[in-house]
Amino acid sequence: MERTRYTTIHRSLDRDSPPMRLYEKAKRYGHWNPSELDFSQDMQDWQTFSPEERDLVLRLSAMFQAGEEAVTLDLLPLIQVIAAEGRLEEEIFLTTFLYDEAKHTDFFRRFLDEVVGDQGDLERYHTPSYRVVFYVALPAALQNLRDDPSPATQARAATTYNMIVEGVLAESGYYAYHQALETKGLLPGVREGVIHLRRDESRHLAYGLYLLSRLIAADASLWEVVEETMNALLTPAVGMIGEAFSHYDPIPFGLNEEEFIGYAMGQFQKRFERLERARGASQGDVVREALAHIEAEDA
Repeated sequence: MERTRYTTIHRSLDRDSPPMRLYEKAKRYGHWNPSELDFSQDMQDWQTFSPEERDLVLRLSAMFQAGEEAVTLDLLPLIQVIAAEGRLEEEIFLTTFLYDEAKHTDFFRRFLDEVVGDQGDLERYHTPSYRVVFYVALPAALQNLRDDPSPATQARAATTYNMIVEGVLAESGYYAYHQALETKGLLPGVREGVIHLRRDESRHLAYGLYLLSRLIAADASLWEVVEETMNALLTPAVGMIGEAFSHYDPIPFGLNEEEFIGYAMGQFQKRFERLERARGASQGDVVREALAHIEAEDA
């Protein structure tokens, strides 16, 4: 099939579109190298941790590592679907997604190798709720796009990946690293890496919200797909927090389970309300809200 080259025949790039604004941010903030992070102090800090503190950080890192690897392996169908629709600006930004997720996999694996050392099979930290999301729901939602690129399948994939995995679980994980390590100045290399990750994921979330809002504005019935998917995955998402903390009494670093459940629910509700506003909105409304959100974010 002969493909049209839009930017030499029909038009230029829409540099004021939300995806291109995000692409500019990705070029500005996204070029960090996990191999350049200094883990020398982290190695010293690790030796001072109690067995329970080590176990909690290792548990959190093992959950992140497998999650980042899963997205790196399963993300390609979403990029291919957007490319097949000729949405060039979105595809341009999505090229940074895979690059980001690969770096995140690299970062956590480097921490596990160089700071933690050999701890055996880390899948022991993958609880039943974790497996529901990362072993079943996430790969299924993204891989289904290979056979069914419909808007409904796109909505289900973006809801699972952007709204639940990134918007609820990853952000709750970043919060855990911050609460455990920041106040005592521990693991500075890890904390620096997590700052980069959080910036990357903020761009991913902004795009996911734009994509889903665009889909819902075009077909209001897709709100039911988004709502159903979010509600179905909320239980295992929150369950992951309880299952993780249930192994400790008291919870290391003075962390509080109820605080994290409240944080996760707050992240969920914020995204839920944002997407609900897309019902009955025009595409112009969607673009304006996306741009306002992008401009409000530092990175």
